[in-house]
Amino acid sequence: MHVKKGDKVMVISGKDKGKTGTILAAYPKQSRVLVEGVNIVKKHSKPSQANPQGGINSQEAPVHVSNVMPIDPKSGKPTRVGSKTVDGKKVRVAKSGEVLDK
Repeated sequence: MHVKKGDKVMVISGKDKGKTGTILAAYPKQSRVLVEGVNIVKKHSKPSQANPQGGINSQEAPVHVSNVMPIDPKSGKPTRVGSKTVDGKKVRVAKSGEVLDK
């Protein structure tokens, strides 16, 4: 996957197109990521010991990884990702040349 947990990303397609957020979790086997404040869904919960009231909660749902692009640290715009070797380590690099991995 071209993104990982903690990356700042922008949604490039779907109902939340144009929104930005941080990746909270990545699910590589399903090719999905959980982005903060994006793809909000309503979840109905029955009353339980922990939540005696029950009710309807809003929470984020995963989006497909192809619908997000990392944000370039230099320009602040969405960018494609390449890779190169720095000090014997493979790092992700934005197309502007800025290193995405710290």
